[in-house]
Amino acid sequence: MSKAVTPAAVGDPVGITTDQGPTAGAVEPLPLTGERTVPGIAEENYWFRRHEIVYARLLEHCAGKTVLEAGSGEGYGADMIAGVAQKVIGVDYDACAVEHVRARYPRVEMIQGNLAALPLENASVDVVVNFQVIEHLWDQSQFLRECLRVLRPGGELLISTPNRITFSPGRDTPLNPFHTRELNAAELTELLIDTGFEVTRMIGVHHGPGLLALDAKHGGSFIDAQIERALAGQPWPAELTADVAGVTIDDFALTAADIDASLDLVAIAVKP
Repeated sequence: MSKAVTPAAVGDPVGITTDQGPTAGAVEPLPLTGERTVPGIAEENYWFRRHEIVYARLLEHCAGKTVLEAGSGEGYGADMIAGVAQKVIGVDYDACAVEHVRARYPRVEMIQGNLAALPLENASVDVVVNFQVIEHLWDQSQFLRECLRVLRPGGELLISTPNRITFSPGRDTPLNPFHTRELNAAELTELLIDTGFEVTRMIGVHHGPGLLALDAKHGGSFIDAQIERALAGQPWPAELTADVAGVTIDDFALTAADIDASLDLVAIAVKP
């Protein structure tokens, strides 16, 4: 799960909504490296909520299903899905992340594996979830072929990724050093169709009224205000920290309108 640049400072928990299981308090948090977002860090809260909104709004697609989260990262999203799904399997390449999820989110069945060769049988799951991961992969087409293979006919792929147009504007290479290739809506659609999926919906994550007000308050871009402080290695002003820590999923909007201006792309695709 990806973002731009984040500080390494650790703050107090910021109202995590996931059911973290009985061992959550005894489990050491994963380090914040910039490659994935993690819950419970005040300065990270904007990025965490920007990712969490997609899980929250697409949970209905997972209800009563066998779900694979490919690239499960810290595991908070897989645990959210476990609250509605019949079964949740998480796959991640990072051994530390796998052990963390096993300890903190026991409702998730974790497997260490390569997303380019998913360690699951053909037609074994109803839904594949892949949020803020595909932009990290070197062979995106091979990964999507693997998603197609493990899905049952009629199964859904739920995928989100930063919108290249707004995330790395005017660049051929991503700003985020952990990203290999970012996509716009047309490119993501083409990639999914070329792999054999039918794209049923393409929507985008946008700032809602509260975040638009924070954009205006912080010189035109609430995101840039955070990034500039992180890059400079400076302590965050109390007001900026409070504004970031106060962001909730309800501050974001998911809509198909003005897709090229969206922050993140969210696609729902079906295996024929």
